[in-house]
Amino acid sequence: MSVDYKATVFLPKTEFPMRAGLAKREPETLARWAEMDLFARQREASQGREKFILHDGPPYANGHLHIGHALNKILKDVINRAHQMLGKNAHYVPGWDCHGLPIEWKIEEQYRAAGKDKDAVPVLEFRRECRDFAAGWVKVQTEEFKRLGVLGDWERPYTTMSFDAEAQIVREIGKFLDNGGIYKGSRPVLWSVVERTALADAEVEYHDHVSQTIWVRFPVVKATNALLEDASVLIWTTTPWTIPGNRAIGFGEEIAYGVWQVETLGEDSHARVGEKLVLAKDLAETVKADAKIESWTHLGDLPSGEGSGLAGTLCAHPWRDFAPAEGGYGFNVPLLPGDFVTTEQGTGFVHIAPGHGADDWALGLQHGIEIPQTVDGTGAFYEHVPLLAGALVYDADGKPGDANGRVIKALAESERLLHKSRLKHSYPHSWRSKAPLIFRNTPQWFISMETNDLRKKALKAIDETRFVPGTGRNRLRSMIEQRPDWCISRQRLWGVPLPIFVEKKSGEPLRDPAVVERVATAFEEEGGDAWFSSDPQRFLGNEYKAEDYEQITDVVEVWFDSGSTHSFVLEARPELKWPADLYLEGSDQHRGWFHTSLLESAGTRGRAPYDAVLTHGFILEEQGKEKMSKSRGNALSPQDVVDNQGADILRLWVVASNYEEDLRFGPDILKYQGDAYRRLRNTLRYLLGNLDGFHESERLAAADMPELERWVLHRLAEIDAQVRKNVEDFDFHALYQAVYTFCAVDLSAFYFDVRKDVLYCDRPDSLRRRACRTVLDEVFSCLTAWLAPILCFTAEEAWWTRGAGPEESVHLRTFPEVPAGWRDDVLADKWSKVRDVRRVVTGALELERADKRLGSSLQGHPEVFIGRPELLDAVRDVALDDIAITSAITLTEGDGPAEAFRLEDVSGVAVSVSLAEGDKCQRCWKVLPEVGRAADAPETCARCADALQHLGAAAQ
Repeated sequence: MSVDYKATVFLPKTEFPMRAGLAKREPETLARWAEMDLFARQREASQGREKFILHDGPPYANGHLHIGHALNKILKDVINRAHQMLGKNAHYVPGWDCHGLPIEWKIEEQYRAAGKDKDAVPVLEFRRECRDFAAGWVKVQTEEFKRLGVLGDWERPYTTMSFDAEAQIVREIGKFLDNGGIYKGSRPVLWSVVERTALADAEVEYHDHVSQTIWVRFPVVKATNALLEDASVLIWTTTPWTIPGNRAIGFGEEIAYGVWQVETLGEDSHARVGEKLVLAKDLAETVKADAKIESWTHLGDLPSGEGSGLAGTLCAHPWRDFAPAEGGYGFNVPLLPGDFVTTEQGTGFVHIAPGHGADDWALGLQHGIEIPQTVDGTGAFYEHVPLLAGALVYDADGKPGDANGRVIKALAESERLLHKSRLKHSYPHSWRSKAPLIFRNTPQWFISMETNDLRKKALKAIDETRFVPGTGRNRLRSMIEQRPDWCISRQRLWGVPLPIFVEKKSGEPLRDPAVVERVATAFEEEGGDAWFSSDPQRFLGNEYKAEDYEQITDVVEVWFDSGSTHSFVLEARPELKWPADLYLEGSDQHRGWFHTSLLESAGTRGRAPYDAVLTHGFILEEQGKEKMSKSRGNALSPQDVVDNQGADILRLWVVASNYEEDLRFGPDILKYQGDAYRRLRNTLRYLLGNLDGFHESERLAAADMPELERWVLHRLAEIDAQVRKNVEDFDFHALYQAVYTFCAVDLSAFYFDVRKDVLYCDRPDSLRRRACRTVLDEVFSCLTAWLAPILCFTAEEAWWTRGAGPEESVHLRTFPEVPAGWRDDVLADKWSKVRDVRRVVTGALELERADKRLGSSLQGHPEVFIGRPELLDAVRDVALDDIAITSAITLTEGDGPAEAFRLEDVSGVAVSVSLAEGDKCQRCWKVLPEVGRAADAPETCARCADALQHLGAAAQ
């Protein structure tokens, strides 16, 4: 009777498919997680463990998720899941930013599309529409985040518009109010005439912009040096519209200045023969060429340094004697030293308009210079501004108005314009409307950086915080060192009202904690709407009369909202803790959420609300030339990716990228990650297939295993130590690389390949097969745990396929405790040498196969010449024929013949290949002389014949 040898081979068997079908399978996994309430089960399993709290920086609830959201939330989820598997309690509460311009702007867009006037809508109705809009998007984004595999307390998230949050934000404002940190001031702020509000630094982005530039004469009326008599100080500016707000001229004390008298002119020059111009010496030739002056005489230089010849000089405003101005500019314009004045461009003099620039304002304040009010919130000049009344800087769509043109025309008519041109440069724009901004002097409410030493406290807190990467510390520190006072008021409707009453008689804000608490209590019951719907006496109580106070109608800027989340999330929820272990956002949040959270917490609690800050980069299109964004038309949505390829591919992309830098993203990159995913999936499939039917009775102790298996256990110990360190270091890129390399190189390309024969053909009770299956079981246990934070769906699918433990989910496990005794560095060094020799052998075999001299490596009989004693010692007691997957092998000490195969990077090893002697075993396919000697298994080798007898499958 013949034997069906194929039926006696232990081929892999598993229901884990090669084709993942993630787009269909992942929603099924999500449904099962929801049914078992995985998050609650994790919390039950984590009782009493050390807490790990990553506090969620709130995204805006105003649209579908983009790929930046996916990067951010996936990275947070990977970190939370990994720390949970370290044996901690990683309770994650997601949150949303629901107030402010991003939401309000969407409602206004709807109004504009419907031809509706926002100002005609009652305040409470408008706020209700904003609230409903945000609530709708919270629901949409919740489902989109869940689809990415993000696990958290989705039933109890936080939102900045919840009544308890609005109440706590009021209390936080009250703390600054009570300690004197809040004050009302007038200062130029970046203002959007489109959105009609001040913007925070984090709401500003810089784009190329073409500005009109002008060179303007300011006649000297009081000279401190004879050279300045009858001269004009020449200024240059890129904002002609700010000339009506001019009140001074800035100069640099270390800059060398001179005076030149014009002699001859070029064609179309606006200079005048005989006039004297004062400017920086380093810029003189450039100005001469720009102004088309053919020749001039250098009359002399002015003393530089402190007490220079310019200090004390007074000029006239260009329109002092211009009749149409009707005397509106009859004041003197002093020259003031400013350390921000440079000779990079212009004339070396800076025209100072204190209402239209931060440096201008600071210099004016230092010298008691008037700060005029010139431009209103719509970008129009006030009626009281001579020559410019009603002129627009930018219109409601952000397009240039007529202000620049009118200024330039009046300067030309008054004969004060020397030259005009255009300049392309970086200019601030609103990140929402994309419209250019203006600096505009407005009355606002500020938190002082100096009162109560807020700046010092914040800097100290930075020094006590861990930053990943470390460069984040210097970046945030430099911002805090230089930042002005914090403008916390906004002239909008959708937000937390500023709980401030101003005494009409003194102009001072009411600083009474009892009043603030009454406001907060009302907000807890009714939300911020109570501020607009209530009689102010409700908040003032019996101690104050409403008619004596003005109720402020500004709202708090949203960055104060999000900066306060630590107070109404971390401190308010007993399952969390304050401070957080980690804040994680994009690198732009050094000037955003990291920044404002630090200031809010340092100002009220004396330290940062976080122990560590991790930042990730932005997303670039595939070529890395520009950022990925909808506006550029190069965006790929996460919804498209998960619907076609699955969320695990996105998750793999996140950790496979170096997220500390900007990340490239696109179809080709996703294809590459898909290939990497298949390698990992096939590793799991190999394990599952070859562990079919594994029983505890098969398990062997490590000490009883062959060296090759003990080497795999050593690698598990090595990687376990690295994984745990990488998790603590938030270095998931390195963790992924280590695990992927282990799967692709150590397992798939080596161990699995070598031991396939043992798994398929050894008898079930053989020591080698039992050892191998024991190791595969340990590898499966470790690998599913290590991959679970990253490939959360695939690791779960593998876990469920095997049904491999008491835990209902792989995400209810912790990382396996790998015995320290598995680590064997001496053995690892030996097997590193063995693998080097193997590479030379397999290289020789591949050459033989390529030249058609061999069909399979099992037909070969390599002779391996080794001229290095340490390599020979390493392989002498190793079954190198099994390791190289050949039927036989011969080891010979020496250098080998010249024609033998060699590799440059493995010196001292040469291989010659001949055909193996004997016949082919019909069960294991090895070519051996012994094949055919067993009568009851005539076509097999001795090992296979023994296996057949053991299985009762030998011929009778």
